[in-house]
Amino acid sequence: MLAVVGRPNVGKSTLVNRMLGRREAVVEDIPGVTRDRVAYDAVWNGRSFTVVDTGGWDPDAQGMAERITQQAELAVAAADAVMFVVDATVGITDTDEAVVRVLRRSAKPVVLAANKVDDMRIEAESAALWNLGLGEPYPVSALHGRGSGDLLDAILAALPAAPSEPAEEPGGPRRVAIVGKPNVGKSSLLNVLAGAERVVVDDVAGTTVDPVDELIELGGRQWRFVDTAGVRRRVKEASGYEYYASLRTQTALERAEVAVVVIDASQSLSEQDQRLIAMVAEAGRAVVVAFNKWDLVDDDRRYYLEREIERDLLRVHWAPRANISARTRWHVDKLVPALDRALGGWETRVTTGALNAFLGRLVAEHPHPVRAGKQPKVLFATQASAAPPTFVLFTSGKLEASYLRFIERRLREAFGFEGTPVHLQQRPREKRKRRS
Repeated sequence: MLAVVGRPNVGKSTLVNRMLGRREAVVEDIPGVTRDRVAYDAVWNGRSFTVVDTGGWDPDAQGMAERITQQAELAVAAADAVMFVVDATVGITDTDEAVVRVLRRSAKPVVLAANKVDDMRIEAESAALWNLGLGEPYPVSALHGRGSGDLLDAILAALPAAPSEPAEEPGGPRRVAIVGKPNVGKSSLLNVLAGAERVVVDDVAGTTVDPVDELIELGGRQWRFVDTAGVRRRVKEASGYEYYASLRTQTALERAEVAVVVIDASQSLSEQDQRLIAMVAEAGRAVVVAFNKWDLVDDDRRYYLEREIERDLLRVHWAPRANISARTRWHVDKLVPALDRALGGWETRVTTGALNAFLGRLVAEHPHPVRAGKQPKVLFATQASAAPPTFVLFTSGKLEASYLRFIERRLREAFGFEGTPVHLQQRPREKRKRRS
């Protein structure tokens, strides 16, 4: 594993993207966009290794910047080698020298990357970085790719040979995305589940930018949790690094099997909360709704909250709920049963015989309304797939949306499907052309 460290705004994330050959890390031309340690899989010359991007390292930092520095130090402690990135156009700073002292104490192999070397003049000036005492500086331009091949060769030389890994069990850990608005407690929840300060937490909304993966053992099993950036608005309405953070959140959701939508119970349900739940359901993922900060909710607020839930979350009444407090760890253990129920519903299959027997009774008791002298009927149905449950209805004519919702509601009553969206597709029978 390679830890990428350096003071803020020296181009670490841009250089990581150059090494990966794709835009993975969120980049913006302002310092401090990366805050947590975020791992990516890289390949060079047929050899795979893990790159851990970190936030700007300042040994004298305070507040949130201090916690970002702690994440960088943890990345160094866990790494096999370190890539120390320095801005060659600025030269050696006091912060760079302070970081070097910490790196020497770690006794890890260090590759010195002199970034922002866009021409021969700056390359000549970068030779002054020998004075850091870390060996040869490798001039590179993260923006243009200049010198990146030599840098990657040096990184492979510094990394130990990869041990042979045992094959993973089929399916692997269940994948859980933690989504929600900014500052609802997603990162605090991940830290509680992990039992460590895995993610930077601050009262400032939007602290998490890149999705952060973590393997966590809960209930005797391993789960892969992904903390995502708080989604403030629709992706198309976002700008700057918020836009790319929103895209990463959507990608993390697509990779997940179930999403925990975290809502701040101390505040009224917002349109954005409802939109996020709808986004998860539309993506076809299982859903668990976690009302965080429950310890801040008094009896009067709980009464009105229940009414808000009945009114505003009517469309996802099937989603399991968990009232928790990430700050005090109250009822966090209830998440695992809720996740199990949601995943169980998500993977439920109904046999064709049982499905058609159920629909036969339903249509006989509650036939489709007659419209314009026509009454479409469900002729046959089958479950096309699970995860999420998807049903195909072969009909004599097009069913109204309200009748489809009625069928879905009755399907849930009969077969469960707790915690999962149910997709209904209809295929009306084509009219036969009369022979002349």
